[in-house]
Amino acid sequence: MLAMTQTGYGSTEVLQLREVDKPEPSDGEVLIRVEAAGLDRGVWHLMAGLPYPIRLAGYGVRAPKNPVLGMDVAGVIESVDHSVTRFQPGDEVFGVGRGTFAQYAVALERKLAPKPASLTFEQAGAVPISAMTALQAVRDHGRVRPGQKVLVTGASGGVGTYAVQLAKVYGGDVTAVCSTSKTDLVRSLGADHVIDYTREDFAASGTQYDVILDIGGNASLTRLRRALTPYGTAVIVGGETGGRWLGGTDRLLRARALSPFVRQRLTTFVNSERHEHLRDLTPLLESGQVKPAIDKVYPLAETPTAVQHLLDGQARGKLVITVGAGGRPGAD
Repeated sequence: MLAMTQTGYGSTEVLQLREVDKPEPSDGEVLIRVEAAGLDRGVWHLMAGLPYPIRLAGYGVRAPKNPVLGMDVAGVIESVDHSVTRFQPGDEVFGVGRGTFAQYAVALERKLAPKPASLTFEQAGAVPISAMTALQAVRDHGRVRPGQKVLVTGASGGVGTYAVQLAKVYGGDVTAVCSTSKTDLVRSLGADHVIDYTREDFAASGTQYDVILDIGGNASLTRLRRALTPYGTAVIVGGETGGRWLGGTDRLLRARALSPFVRQRLTTFVNSERHEHLRDLTPLLESGQVKPAIDKVYPLAETPTAVQHLLDGQARGKLVITVGAGGRPGAD
């Protein structure tokens, strides 16, 4: 089968489209014929092997143990392990797999859900990791309630576009922070107010928020706390500093260490990739309350170009890699 592979860590130059063996599902896994797969910042981290603790976490010290990129997936089940009970060959699914930038990929049953029938494969492929992360940030950790003022930084990115919509679903009055060229996008997603960070500092306006969802930003804890109400919550979802060892995780650690000693709640979390989260998202996707915001779609062979587009910071929402026929609605 064709797959986008890497033999070592580095920039997009390490990526190569080549023929590899089709994977075999093991305990609790299914084999998926991939139609589409979302591209997010996590893919870049695994491609580059940065920050270095990623390599020590089991992905491979000198070279990646799994040479095929990709985690998000939408496709059709080809075969299942004998222990799998929720799916059978022919089922259309979406979720999180391993090595999904390929014609076939394996995934754990517990990380998959039936594909929403109203979504194309491309749309479904743009959902899993980003939307599940946003759901956990908004609902489980931010605990957004009706009437609360919610600030979303990084609002035009993969996670941010879902966070804006989900914060609205849970009743928040949402202020989205993004660059000038992306203000129209976040407004179209339902943001009540938009801050162009190239012209205005959210922490200097004097407005305070009940919940701040800090997604992909690098705001200091001091600035975040200044923009929070006295008992507000800041959920730090990510942050990129370019550091090879910590890569922004030092800010997450400082937030957790400080939180017990202040009235405000400063929290972080590790995204949980479970089918229950996909199940909770499905009615919102089916009803149109939450919509995948797709910037561009690239064929598998152009994955390096897609990754570079992501790194350039120009993406408006999600990028998607198409592998199969893609783009066709699922059956009812």
